[in-house]
Amino acid sequence: MSAGAKSGKPRVVIVGAGPVGVATAIELGHRSVPCVVIERNNRAGYAPRAKTTHTRTREHLRRWGIAERLAEAAPLGIDYPPNVVFVTRLAGPEIARFEGALYCSPQRDERYSEHSQWIPQYKLEAVLQEHARSLPGVRIEFGQEFVSCDQDERGVRVRVRDVASGAERTLEADYLVGADGSRSAVRENIGAKMLGTHGLSRNYNTIFQAPGLAEAHPHGPGIMYWQCNSELPSLIGPMDSGDLWFFMPMQLPPGVTYTPEQAAERIRAATGIDLPYKILSSDEWVASKLLADYYRKGRVFLVGDACHLHPPFGGFGMNMGIADAVDVGWKLAAVLQGWGGETLLGSYEIERRAAHEFVLEESESNHAQLPGTLTREGIEELTPRGEQVRREVAEIVLRTKHREFFALGVMLGYSYRDSPVVVGDGRPSNWKRSLDYVPMAEPGCLAPHRWLADNRSLYDLFGNGFTLLAFDDTDAADLDLALREAREAGVPLQVVRLADPSLRDLYQAKRALIRPDQHVAWRGDVWVASNVLGIACGRTGRRPVVEAASVG
Repeated sequence: MSAGAKSGKPRVVIVGAGPVGVATAIELGHRSVPCVVIERNNRAGYAPRAKTTHTRTREHLRRWGIAERLAEAAPLGIDYPPNVVFVTRLAGPEIARFEGALYCSPQRDERYSEHSQWIPQYKLEAVLQEHARSLPGVRIEFGQEFVSCDQDERGVRVRVRDVASGAERTLEADYLVGADGSRSAVRENIGAKMLGTHGLSRNYNTIFQAPGLAEAHPHGPGIMYWQCNSELPSLIGPMDSGDLWFFMPMQLPPGVTYTPEQAAERIRAATGIDLPYKILSSDEWVASKLLADYYRKGRVFLVGDACHLHPPFGGFGMNMGIADAVDVGWKLAAVLQGWGGETLLGSYEIERRAAHEFVLEESESNHAQLPGTLTREGIEELTPRGEQVRREVAEIVLRTKHREFFALGVMLGYSYRDSPVVVGDGRPSNWKRSLDYVPMAEPGCLAPHRWLADNRSLYDLFGNGFTLLAFDDTDAADLDLALREAREAGVPLQVVRLADPSLRDLYQAKRALIRPDQHVAWRGDVWVASNVLGIACGRTGRRPVVEAASVG
């Protein structure tokens, strides 16, 4: 069934209209796959968990044509200084700072096509929802609750309840994607379990209005201030226009709750600044490190917080979920359109689990140093002793917290090299897990990025399907062979010729096959008749190695 009327039968049902669920719908919608998103709640309110849209997520938005729309929605402005400042209190002395954190600065960088962006999650959701609704075949239905599902070899049947009336109906589709968060009903329905450590810390997230707070402290603009004191260790920072801020008291003992009046008093005490704070929302959150024992059962898939949870330090959670959505989205489209095989669907968990494990380890490490663990006796004293204590803490901060705010290797550097739909090239691997991002074109890695002479991004040349990059056109017969193979198999493939020795050196090959998600599927000096496309599309089992001579 092609994308048509909004009321047509969906091929995919998505549970959850947060950023991950809507991103799944966008990925499918861009590939003309009809889908419906059901969501119990109205997604309104002031309480975002995520505030950073990472470089990789914005690269997906660029691919969807909406990165600029997100930039325009930036409430503090795209040029707002992305500084993270460690202080005793907002009104107290500074301890240390990181400038240009999280790659939010808009200056052009060769390593990526889009910078990160400090923006509350609900602003991102609005941009994603508007775009999703513009796509033929995509529906978003609020006030609809997932009840249960069952499946057979022909499809999946999803029982849905209207929250207002209680009426139930059944949606029939080919596949179901559970993007319904940490308490996923879809996960419970398929029997998957979250394994790991629950309750690493108990914390609060308060959103409040504070006219004049930005001018009332001496530390200048920033996106986050770590308040390191023994009374109320916490994070605080600006979130939106209209003087909206967030406040996170951390490592609270069990049983502690805050009324709005108490929350305002806590903000006064933590900051040392007395203003008429207006509390808009306040809720508890618990940091955990959990991973589902499996992400798929037959025609049902789990994405985002439904299959992985970790402390939010580094801002990886929502962004990793959107990467899940892209991975499962293009693969479902490929199978539904007849050019992808079952192995492609099986590769989803293999690829994403490795990336999630990397992030879980890193976020747990970041969680080990919180404002409360950084406080020391005398840290607030305005004396030589206090200055010495703050210098000692600053050394700890600079040594242990840099990795939290400058982890481009975690954002861009994960590899799918063990995936059954990635074709090895026979060379020794140079890839390793690292905080630092070293672009490399090993199969499985993200395609190395470059800005071209005409100011376009290399990624802008990639197609919606596979892209075969040709950096040496002295003998193009193999390119014709690749195109012919793709036509015969019904695989969307375009060839991009770039006679650029620097790109050939960067990719260490004359040819590179780029997947729809911009990861390298294969590279070599000549397209070989060895069913590379069949393997990359999951229709043929992976052979040990497809040899490729290195470029001299």
